[in-house]
Amino acid sequence: MRALLLAAGLGTRLRPITDTVPKCLVPIDGKPLLGYWLENLSKAGVNEFLINTSYLSEQVEVFIKENPHAKKVTLVYEEELLNTGGTLLANRDFFKEEPFMLVHADNLSFCDFKAFIAAHVNRPSGCEITMMSFKTDNPSACGIVELDEVGVVQKFHEKVENPPSNLANGAVYICEPNVLKFIESLGKKEVDFSLDVLPHFMGKISTFLNEVYHRDIGTPQSYALAQLECRTLL
Repeated sequence: MRALLLAAGLGTRLRPITDTVPKCLVPIDGKPLLGYWLENLSKAGVNEFLINTSYLSEQVEVFIKENPHAKKVTLVYEEELLNTGGTLLANRDFFKEEPFMLVHADNLSFCDFKAFIAAHVNRPSGCEITMMSFKTDNPSACGIVELDEVGVVQKFHEKVENPPSNLANGAVYICEPNVLKFIESLGKKEVDFSLDVLPHFMGKISTFLNEVYHRDIGTPQSYALAQLECRTLL
């Protein structure tokens, strides 16, 4: 399987930490965040990675060059950020019209990724996307999902005051080629995956519950928590 690791963000909420290092390379227990993704997904059978860069891209290039998984990685520089869908579209040839994984690599995630891939293979009939979900301790700060009896997404609640549950979107997806074909049909250079793509596939998004660990490290507070929590997992 191939995976796109989204790593071009500015990490503005994580300043001043990201003033000198891109968010995808902030260290967690001494290891850059991107290193965890490459290691964990490689173990699960992902054999090709596409990583988009922009902010402080030179640091990402150096990190990849020295990483043991470097031969599996293709880096693409974005002078202007294209949003998730735009990056997919600009690199459509990488995916070879096969299922692919889409990862927001500014999260820290540990789980059975082999089981995640298997869940997509065995997804409910008609589904085109399998989305990782997790139980959050701060539901009002996350995108919360409502599911039917077989775990298919029926509704998203994006950072509302009183969400119906604590089951959140982990921003890690496995997508069928039809997802990329839909993005192409929009005829836009910049495509927001959450706003332009996910609503179109409502009722066709199955879920996989990450019961091990998942945290968005977007703020200094959540980053500090991740540092502490990670030590109990490794």
